[in-house]
Amino acid sequence: MPTVDRAALSIRPARPRDFAGIWAIFRAVVAGGDTYAYAPDTTMTEARRIWMDPPAVAFIAEQAGRIVGTYALRPNQPGLGDHVANCGYMTHPDARGRGVGSAMCEHSLAAARERGYTALQFNFVVATNEGAVRLWQKHGFEVVGRVPRAFRHRALGPVDVLIMHRAL
Repeated sequence: MPTVDRAALSIRPARPRDFAGIWAIFRAVVAGGDTYAYAPDTTMTEARRIWMDPPAVAFIAEQAGRIVGTYALRPNQPGLGDHVANCGYMTHPDARGRGVGSAMCEHSLAAARERGYTALQFNFVVATNEGAVRLWQKHGFEVVGRVPRAFRHRALGPVDVLIMHRAL
């Protein structure tokens, strides 16, 4: 697959009218049952709440007027833990392996810094999602914890989950 043309890829805050495109990605990714803990039958209403409602700030990656990826940035914890961000990323299945995730990661690091976060932590990276693990490591994230058999992978059964962290 060709690498995404970064000049043609635009990343911006999501607007309410963007949710139909986000939902198409969310539904496809979650239905796979291999990368996210969300139930495969998560409804559109639940997905909108998870991805779009405060304190989350959702972004979309667009190419040629089409939403090809999305991420949601939020505090990892409330109160005394709200200086560390958490982020979830989803790329449209047709756009995987072309650099969209990498571009969104770079954008999210800058967005987190702009919002005053001092670190970014991923609480639930499925260990068998080797592409994501490599991508996050390429962007400076370290594995700081492992939870045995914490994810019920649709095809593989229980697999480990990684906690990954990067200071900003």
